Amino acid sequence: MRTLPIGVFDSGLGGLTVVKELAAALPGESLVYVGDTARCPYGPREADEVRRFVLEIGEFLARQPVKLIVIACNTATAAGLALAQRVFDVPVVGVIEPGARAAVKATVNRSVGVIGTVGTVESGAYSRAVRALDAGVTVFSLATPRFVDVVEAGLRMGPGTLEDWLSSTTEVFIRPSFYEMARDYLNPLKRNGIDTLVLGCTHFPLLATAIQQVVGSGVRLISSAEETAREVAATLDARDQLAEPGGDVTRRYVTTGDVGEFRKLGSRVLRERIPAAEHVPVAALEALGDPDHAPASYAEGHAAGEDA
Repeated sequence: MRTLPIGVFDSGLGGLTVVKELAAALPGESLVYVGDTARCPYGPREADEVRRFVLEIGEFLARQPVKLIVIACNTATAAGLALAQRVFDVPVVGVIEPGARAAVKATVNRSVGVIGTVGTVESGAYSRAVRALDAGVTVFSLATPRFVDVVEAGLRMGPGTLEDWLSSTTEVFIRPSFYEMARDYLNPLKRNGIDTLVLGCTHFPLLATAIQQVVGSGVRLISSAEETAREVAATLDARDQLAEPGGDVTRRYVTTGDVGEFRKLGSRVLRERIPAAEHVPVAALEALGDPDHAPASYAEGHAAGEDA
């Protein structure tokens, strides 16, 4: 069990921010990441549909096998964490409770803002998680779906001196119009006097520098990625399942979308080159979620895009 990888999945590329923190906190652990880019984004989808995706990808990871699953997507965590924890035999960790815990620890005036996708905000998951930890904390939640579009567009910007410089400071290319949009979104939260803002989407840490400029230095930004990595480490330690030092470490990347694009854009998120990725068809995942048609083992994803 110690040598098995940690499984991580997200609707697309944003969950790689969690992978980055896991690799930093647990450098001896192997990882398998699934980015469901063909069905991204999850935010506007119905909760039942997202839950189905969680079960399909969770089953794919469980069959690798893995020793723990991280749902590195706020929308999927809100919709499907409890169900996944009941279904799968390995621990399943989401990104909402770790983020809520960090926010409760950070806030001084007990006023916390949360920004995320429509699905995450409408679920009320962050409000419930925060109030379960401290009923005296007031949570102001706001859906900011256009931020996801900004990240996706920014990652796809062509190479160039200005873009390279900006991507080294803000991680994605930010157009000046972003700041006007961000002020429209975030000024109501500022007027409510928040001193802590939870980036309730794994895409949003890539905009952290720009968001900080808009909300001001007096508001602390919380990314759940780092807290999630701590929770994964604590869970594996408690179960005596941490990898032995000095063992082989592998990083495996799987996408339901275009492999070349995933490698290119994913490398920008991670700030390191993804040398190879695999493609898994959506139909294969759907079969895994169908008890009448699920194959005994998965063999349809073929390595693609490997460097010579």
